[in-house]
Amino acid sequence: MKLSGRGVALSIGASVLFVLFPGYVQWLAPLDGVQVFAQRVLWSIPAVLLLVLLAGQTTVLLDTLRRLAREPLLVLAFALSAALVGVQWALFVWAPLNGRVLDLSLGYFLLPLAMVLVGRVFYGERLRPLQLLAVGCALVGVVHELWLTRAFSWVTLVAALGYPPYFMLRRWMRVDALSGFTFEVLWMAPLAIWLIARFGPPDLFVQAPQLWLLLPGLGVLSALAFGAMMAASRLLPMGLFGILSYVEPVLLFAVAVVFLGEAFSLGQLWTYAPIWLAVLLTGFDSGRLLRKQARQGL
Repeated sequence: MKLSGRGVALSIGASVLFVLFPGYVQWLAPLDGVQVFAQRVLWSIPAVLLLVLLAGQTTVLLDTLRRLAREPLLVLAFALSAALVGVQWALFVWAPLNGRVLDLSLGYFLLPLAMVLVGRVFYGERLRPLQLLAVGCALVGVVHELWLTRAFSWVTLVAALGYPPYFMLRRWMRVDALSGFTFEVLWMAPLAIWLIARFGPPDLFVQAPQLWLLLPGLGVLSALAFGAMMAASRLLPMGLFGILSYVEPVLLFAVAVVFLGEAFSLGQLWTYAPIWLAVLLTGFDSGRLLRKQARQGL
């Protein structure tokens, strides 16, 4: 698969948008993690429908709806993909509210290695020399963390192992990024409505009227970030998409330590420094390949 500059830009843009979440959810008091998840699902629906309209993807969305009508297996696939991504969404908003952003960040450090393995085993993708070196550097950091802690927390494991089957399923479904995201949030909507009705604070918008602005913003942020990530996953080889995913945990680490005040020891530098090096190597290699492709296209 030819390297897509648009895919690289979408992947990096998605990582930057996702990293805004830990800080954003801090403003959503009095909502707890469960309620933030439920509100995120509901407010994502109008946001993604607006994106579909603005992007001129209405016909694509209707085509997907027609596929659902004639392909029962696709209906089941959407149910499974919605369940897989719902777990990740819930974890992503729960972790910053419970002081577990570093555990979450480590999970996303492990995720690209899992994605590279998936690309090699299931899609026959081969890595270029600098990509192999980047994977080796990242592996050094991951092994050091395992040696330091003797175990990974459940937060780390869910974050690391939850997304690869999801991305594989979405590739098999052959559904446009925005259309797929639309039907996934629609699948999650009944659960979100039940959580809000059963456990939501009474008179929420009376207690916190600022949520009239913040919750729609949460929906827009979700739709933009997830749409960009899914588009990138379709445009890039699975291995490169996985390595570029290191941008997100590096930024998450900075947010956790600098802005959220989570503890960080000097010993952990041996975990994070090799992974930062892996990100730099990947960025250099991708930029070099894009320049080569641009010259060949002249």
